[in-house]
Amino acid sequence: MISIPQSEPPLPPKETLPTMYDLPSEKDDFHFLQPLLLFLTFLPVNWNPEEVYSAADLNLYYDVRHPQWYKRPDWFGVVGVPKLYEGRDLRLSYVTWQEGVNPFVVVELLSPGTEEEDLGETESKANKPPTKWKVYEQILRIPYYIVFSRYTNQMQAFHLVGGHYQAVDITQGNVPIPELGLSLGLWQGSFRNIDRLWLRWFTLEGELIQVPEEEVKAAQRKIEKLAEKLRELGVNPDDLA
Repeated sequence: MISIPQSEPPLPPKETLPTMYDLPSEKDDFHFLQPLLLFLTFLPVNWNPEEVYSAADLNLYYDVRHPQWYKRPDWFGVVGVPKLYEGRDLRLSYVTWQEGVNPFVVVELLSPGTEEEDLGETESKANKPPTKWKVYEQILRIPYYIVFSRYTNQMQAFHLVGGHYQAVDITQGNVPIPELGLSLGLWQGSFRNIDRLWLRWFTLEGELIQVPEEEVKAAQRKIEKLAEKLRELGVNPDDLA
């Protein structure tokens, strides 16, 4: 019988067992919050809001010859389809041959296990599903493909030109997507009380597309400024209620 030496007194599990950095996990908090921010701010200005759809971590089926093959983008946006499937039901997945419209923009959040495939550095294998890059570029022909790393805080953008992705120069800031009336860029700020560098949607002029909480705060600031102006004029705003 083998005895395992114990310390006296025994160390607590927190000091002896694996930490979250040691244990595997397919998703993390960032993979929930970052797509949520993209979802909340994806408001193409030149499209009917009822014809705009976006999703996170949803199966995207793309090949009628292999109907079981799918990719699962961290986030993707579509224009020209109703929010509900056939206008009546929440989607279980996005099936391109039924929808008739492919995604217009897709975002992948880089992680050590998927980085090479996300950046098109792996080759498709015979009789196996093609890589993400090949699906997005050659099969679905998605016009804009964005990758973002939370570890390096770097964004890379690719635009479909002549059937192939070309890197977009983002040294000047955001990635303009004129077809949507939007741009995509990095923003340092607090979302859901977490301050870090986030990927989010802007107008083409560089103004933030606000989430509901930001809209409420902006409205409150306007009310406070108006009340202050009334007081300067000798009017008590509380008497106007």
